[in-house]
Amino acid sequence: MKSKKRKQLFLLIILVSLLFIINYPLLDNALERFLQDRETVFVERVIDGDTLVIENKTSVRLLGINSPEKGEIYSKEAQEFLEMITLNKTVELEFGKDKYDIYNRVLGYIFVNGKNVNLELVDEGYANFYFPSGRDVYYNKFVRAWEHCIGNNKNLCEKSKDTCANCIELKEFDYKNQIVVFSNNCSFDCELSGWEIKDEGRKKFIFPEFVLGNKNEVKINVGEESDNENVLFWKNEEYVWTKTGDTLFLRDEKKGLVLWESY
Repeated sequence: MKSKKRKQLFLLIILVSLLFIINYPLLDNALERFLQDRETVFVERVIDGDTLVIENKTSVRLLGINSPEKGEIYSKEAQEFLEMITLNKTVELEFGKDKYDIYNRVLGYIFVNGKNVNLELVDEGYANFYFPSGRDVYYNKFVRAWEHCIGNNKNLCEKSKDTCANCIELKEFDYKNQIVVFSNNCSFDCELSGWEIKDEGRKKFIFPEFVLGNKNEVKINVGEESDNENVLFWKNEEYVWTKTGDTLFLRDEKKGLVLWESY
């Protein structure tokens, strides 16, 4: 009799374990929703691709992303995409670890029908990922969304068609000392005038009239002037590359993506 009860107990344990394994994603999602700090809000206005206004005229800055500023390429499309998904709709707002930014805007992730809208903006190429205060639980998902966007070659992820796009290599990325070095690996000179280096946020360096000779290198320093013709100076910035992690995006004069590198 005792042996039979032991077998029944053993089978019961296996059955419960199987149910848990089968339904783990559901249980995990339920637990995640329970632990998250979320509110249901109504979107009254979309300001741009990463900012909207909810009831009581409260501005919300979307976490994890940075969309083009007004007037920049894809800024209008980013705003229209966000409007299409959220405007005049009730959405879920999930707060970040810091609830407000320095402008007193609410910081958060927007969810519609269970989908992370911030993440979709990156996946569609209307924003790059952006984590200035440090990486959170969503960081890896945003990097994967960006890589997926790169694979689809659309919008902000569209690869440069410039002849020199395959020539320029990121030779050195010394973020601790705020130094970036590019090399021209082709057998011909490359015109880099108007090319752009950008971090995950708003900091941007535009190349002046500049030709990078074949097999030569150019260094871009932050906060340090030089008379060397192959050393350029990123003016008016104490620092660009953050200690908590950042990404370098290099684009040609037509804003095609040449390369990107994260640390």
